[in-house]
Amino acid sequence: MAIHANLSPEAQLRLQSQLRTSTLSSLLISILTVVLVGLLLMFFLLPSIEEVTPEIVTRRGEEAEVTKTPEKQMQRKVQPKPSSPSFSMAKVMAANVVSQLSMPVPDTHAEISLDLGNGDGLGDGWGNGEEWGEGGPGTTFFGQDVKAERVVYVIDYSRSMNGKRIRLLKKELMKSVNQLPDGTQYQLIFFAGPAWLAGDQVTMAGDRKSAEVISGERSYRWESPRGGAHSWEPKGSKQRALWLSADVKQLKLSSAAIEETPLVWGTDWARPLEMALEMKPTPQVICFMTDGAVGGAAEQVAKSIARKAKSRDCKINTVALMQPGAESAMKEMAEISGGQYALVDERGQVKK
Repeated sequence: MAIHANLSPEAQLRLQSQLRTSTLSSLLISILTVVLVGLLLMFFLLPSIEEVTPEIVTRRGEEAEVTKTPEKQMQRKVQPKPSSPSFSMAKVMAANVVSQLSMPVPDTHAEISLDLGNGDGLGDGWGNGEEWGEGGPGTTFFGQDVKAERVVYVIDYSRSMNGKRIRLLKKELMKSVNQLPDGTQYQLIFFAGPAWLAGDQVTMAGDRKSAEVISGERSYRWESPRGGAHSWEPKGSKQRALWLSADVKQLKLSSAAIEETPLVWGTDWARPLEMALEMKPTPQVICFMTDGAVGGAAEQVAKSIARKAKSRDCKINTVALMQPGAESAMKEMAEISGGQYALVDERGQVKK
């Protein structure tokens, strides 16, 4: 007799239900076991999936050729670029994900301008990157190189400059001024007994002991206390020289003043040179030309002015026009201040 024969119908139903549940549980556990074993086999026994190395395509500049550079994942490659005149830059490519496309890091290449403007921030010249000064464009005056951002011409317009001298001077001065680079700061100071700016009107008293300078709407008085040609002083307010900027219109006005200014009586070096040195900012170069000495005080005046110029980083280029008698004082003025000296003979030949 079977073991289930004595069971009631209800017990038999419960037993059958338990058997079905047990069978399903066993089947589910078997399936899960097979899946787990399969996963373990895939992880440990199957070969590794081959890594695919992406290609990075770069284009450089305007070249038509395309360069393909293989690059592994998480690897950085630096493509050097030729150095520019003042700095070097490198193009960097980087990829940190698996991708069919990698974008290059673009260059920003600024074109370096070689045009320097003018101004106080430029220093001693293009040659050392601070200012025009030495090594930059400029002009000449009686064979002397004039390379500066701020230039003052201090020019003798005394009566002794008549004839061939004044013709030679006007020709050379107009050429020099009109060769100034655009934007150069400059000024023209003329002198005889009194000193004045180019374009001013000068009236000399009949006794030659005083003079009046008319500049625009203002007037300035000059006197010679001893009545001599070499001892002139301003009376009352002093005239201040302001900078002019070289452009077509201003250079045309300056050329007209050079041509039309009449000669005046007397010769005094000190006042016009002091007027130039008092300009703000201080000139870098003063072009000083005269045809005569200032009496026995010539060398004393030259030393005093030259030392003052040197203390302000201003060079004085001196030109003695057909006057060997002034050579010693003018040469000393140039040497002390760091400037140049030249003697111009009657034929217009320059002797340095």
